[in-house]
Amino acid sequence: MKPVSLLPAFFGRTLLGAGLVACLAANSAAGEFDLSGFPAYAPQQTVSGVIRNYGFGFGGLFRIWEAGFQRYHPGVTFHDTFPTSDAAFPALVTGVTDLAPDGGEPAITEVLSFYEVYGYHATDITVASGTYDVEGRSPGIVIYVHPDNPLARLTLAQLDGIFGSERNGALRGFKWDLKAARGPEQDIRTWGQLGLTGEWADKPIHTYGHAPSGTTRFFQLRVLHNSDKWNPNYRGYVETGSKMIDDDDKVEQRGGVQHMLREELLQDKYGIAWTIVPQAAKVPGLKPVALAVAAGGPFVAPSKATFQDRTYPLVRNLYFYLNRKPGTAVDPKLREFLRYILSREGQEAIVANGNYLPLPADFAAAQRARLD
Repeated sequence: MKPVSLLPAFFGRTLLGAGLVACLAANSAAGEFDLSGFPAYAPQQTVSGVIRNYGFGFGGLFRIWEAGFQRYHPGVTFHDTFPTSDAAFPALVTGVTDLAPDGGEPAITEVLSFYEVYGYHATDITVASGTYDVEGRSPGIVIYVHPDNPLARLTLAQLDGIFGSERNGALRGFKWDLKAARGPEQDIRTWGQLGLTGEWADKPIHTYGHAPSGTTRFFQLRVLHNSDKWNPNYRGYVETGSKMIDDDDKVEQRGGVQHMLREELLQDKYGIAWTIVPQAAKVPGLKPVALAVAAGGPFVAPSKATFQDRTYPLVRNLYFYLNRKPGTAVDPKLREFLRYILSREGQEAIVANGNYLPLPADFAAAQRARLD
C-alpha cells in the first residue's frame, strides 16, 4: 500500500473550516467526561520533518490528531500506512515506521523479533482507552453469568481459578516466569468454591469465552498471567459477524459469540462467560459481574464511566510503539506529537471521534513523563 502524505498544502480554508467544526464538536462531546485536569497543548519546541506511521488508523482518529498537530507544527508531514494493527509491530521491527499505532498487545513472536533485532524492548505509550460498547474498537472484557446465578462479584485471582489451570510458569514478555506458577489447589471448578450455597454448592462451573484472538491474548495477559493453560471444559467462540466466522458457518454462525451467549450460556444455569459488550448487548438477559483486582476490593461494575476512569480492571489500551534505545531521547518530532495526543486537545479529539475513551488525567500525565 502506498503511504499517504498529508502535505502542507492541505492547510488553508478547508483545514481551518474542518478544524473549527472539530473544535466545536470536541467542546460539545467532551462534556461527557471531565478533561479539566489535562493541560492544554503548548509546544516545547518547533519541529519539522516527516513522521512515518504504520499500523492501525484508530477509526479515523489518527487523521484528526494529525490535522490538529499541524496547526502548531506546519512543517511536519505524515506518511501513513494503516492496513491493520497486525502490521504495526512488523513495521517497527523492520524499520519502515517511526510510530506503530496498535489496538492491542504484541504477540510473543513480535516481542521476541524486536528484541532479537535491536537487543532491547520496544517502548509503548498508551494514548487512549479501548471502547466500552463500540464494535471493533478494542472493547474491554466483561464477565457474564446466567440471570438466575446469585453471584455478583469476582476477583481477578478467582477468574484465573475459574478459567485457568495449574501451571509451572507463564510468559512475561518472552521470559518464562516461574513466579506465575500455581497449583491445582487454586483451580475453581464448583460454584461452592465461590461461596454459593444450597443447590449451587456442588454444581460444576462451565466456562465460555473467545477463541484465539487479540482479545483473548489480552484476557490471558491480564487474568491468566499470560498463560495458555485453560480450564479443560473451556469453550471458545469467535465474534459473530467477524471475518473469523468459518465460510461454512456464515448463515447460522454457530461458532459465533452471540450464538454461544444465546443458545448456551442462557440455557446453562451453571455457565460463566467472558466477552465484550458489543457482542453481549445483542443478547438480552445476561447478568454482568463486578470485578476487583484484589480480594479486599473495591468491586467495580462494568460501565462506560468505569471503563473511562479505568477503575474497572479489564479495560484495554490503544498504543503507540516506538523504537527508543535505552538512555536516548525520543526524536523531538515524535515526542511533540505524542505530547499533543496526551494533551487536552488530543483527548478531546478522542471524545469527538466517538470510537474510543479518553484517558484519566493522571494516567495521561504518567505517559507523558515516559517521553522525557
